[in-house]
Amino acid sequence: MLRRVLEEFGLFLTPFGLFLVYLLLAGRNPLRRVHWDPHLFRLVLAGLAVVIGTLVYEGLFSERRAGGYVPTHMENGRLVPGGFR
Repeated sequence: MLRRVLEEFGLFLTPFGLFLVYLLLAGRNPLRRVHWDPHLFRLVLAGLAVVIGTLVYEGLFSERRAGGYVPTHMENGRLVPGGFR
């Protein structure tokens, strides 16, 4: 679950990283707040759009499994690994 949250947080930060690269290429100091303030709202909206778009895409096009998950269990004294069946 933590991996999933970190992936989505990384996707949210993508527009901020791209804007940072733009500031560097434009010769502006990315550490000055004056360059970020006018664009902050749009960057947040862009980050949310990327995250929501990714979640919708994965929800629509992810692989579906017909069976359910069977957890690891003991069968006749042997450990049977779990998996989707």
